[in-house]
Amino acid sequence: MAFRGKTYRAAAEKRDADKHYPVADVFELVKATKRAKFDEMVDVAVKLGVDPKHSDQMVRGAVSLPNGTGKTVRVVVFAKGEKEVEATKAGADHVGGEELVGKIEKDGWLEFDVVIATPDMMRVVSKVGKILGPRGLMPNPKTGTVTFEVGQAVKEAKAGRIEYRVEKAGIVHALIGRSSFAAAKLQENFLVLMTALSKAKPSSSKGNYFRSISVSTTMGPAVKVDPADVGKLLG
Repeated sequence: MAFRGKTYRAAAEKRDADKHYPVADVFELVKATKRAKFDEMVDVAVKLGVDPKHSDQMVRGAVSLPNGTGKTVRVVVFAKGEKEVEATKAGADHVGGEELVGKIEKDGWLEFDVVIATPDMMRVVSKVGKILGPRGLMPNPKTGTVTFEVGQAVKEAKAGRIEYRVEKAGIVHALIGRSSFAAAKLQENFLVLMTALSKAKPSSSKGNYFRSISVSTTMGPAVKVDPADVGKLLG
């Protein structure tokens, strides 16, 4: 068993590691178990009843959190003409085409968090697909990052739109805010995310869909959430 420091053990003692808490109790507890002096991020881990090896059980999408994430999001947009102007006015950090490909491909530039592209620019973006893909940055119509509505997409990304994608082990990790957020705001963001995951349930998924759910701050211990309670709240 890995050795845990004094501050971690003190934080862990504030919650029962074996208990599955109702949603109403989770976020005050998560805030109480933060350890660092900095404003820690709050992360949700959801084990889904799916097998990502099968294409019809891949869960992927995006959702706008009502209270944002508390994170400054750097947005790159591949567009030209009027759409380039639209993206710039909406607040995109970088907008362009082939010159951005050059920076990424030759200079190793990756100082951005979200990539958005108009459909006609995907041919250009595909040149750096091997670089963006493994990092989860490749634009995709399913997540709303391949669109002609670039202005709206930029605003949503800046405001707290997050992408989620099930990993090989069937787990979805998602950021829902910071430890400085009020518990009610974290809970609201959490339920919006869980609603999106519920709606994304593949028809081929059988049995319990939400197998396990936990919430934690960057440095804090995980707090287990009662999946049955989540189900009741989602109706």
